[in-house]
Amino acid sequence: MLDLYGTKLPSRLLLGTAQYPSPAILADAVKASRASVVTVSLRREMAGGRSGEKFWSLIQSLRLRILPNTAGCHSVKEAVTTAQMARDVFGTNWIKLEVIGNHDTLQPDVFGLVEAARVLCEDDFAVFPYTTDDLVVAERLLAVGCKVLMPWCAPIGSALGPVNATALRSMRGHFPDIPLIVDAGLGRPSHAALVMELGFDAVLLNTAVAKAADPVGMARAFGNAVDAGREAYRSGLLEPRDVAVPSTPTIGRAVFQ
Repeated sequence: MLDLYGTKLPSRLLLGTAQYPSPAILADAVKASRASVVTVSLRREMAGGRSGEKFWSLIQSLRLRILPNTAGCHSVKEAVTTAQMARDVFGTNWIKLEVIGNHDTLQPDVFGLVEAARVLCEDDFAVFPYTTDDLVVAERLLAVGCKVLMPWCAPIGSALGPVNATALRSMRGHFPDIPLIVDAGLGRPSHAALVMELGFDAVLLNTAVAKAADPVGMARAFGNAVDAGREAYRSGLLEPRDVAVPSTPTIGRAVFQ
């Protein structure tokens, strides 16, 4: 079971809810993925009018844990205000904290992120910070009260997969007891399996499923990949070798003249 801020969840996949072709496909994809958590943007909810009300009703009908996010926020004040509004709208103190620093890469503003996380943790939020794979930034986020870290593996929506697996591996080794969720940049189920094989606790993704030709099938594939990667990690992966090693022993083998 995945334990996030004292809540135990059966699935290690968190799924975004934006960009789907239709609400029905969204609902079917979430069910096929077997995700335990869905992320929701307050900006979409507030801007949607009547359609936003229908969207919120759909999300509620899924009966899953809601993780509101501060997507699109570019300052500490904006992110904190959005988080406080999301707590009132969605009735949860969970918040995926995004403070974007670059318009092209959507890379987090790590300085603003730490400050916003400090403010929200002091206000009793359970903060899920979208961050880079920088260990110093991670240390600062933990110091201000975060109990979960969400490093990217590539820019949001890029589908590149882990561009720096070494950094992700280092983060896992440096924080062995902290829940780590890879967020952003996953494009294929194999990417999800890879980061789970590195020992990460969960993955969060959106675009790779929502923009697939068959979102429902892709959601199912990602759910299976996450499970497979976790099982492989727990079972003990064979480390790569530079030389061939025979699978059949030579000692005791019959010799024919």
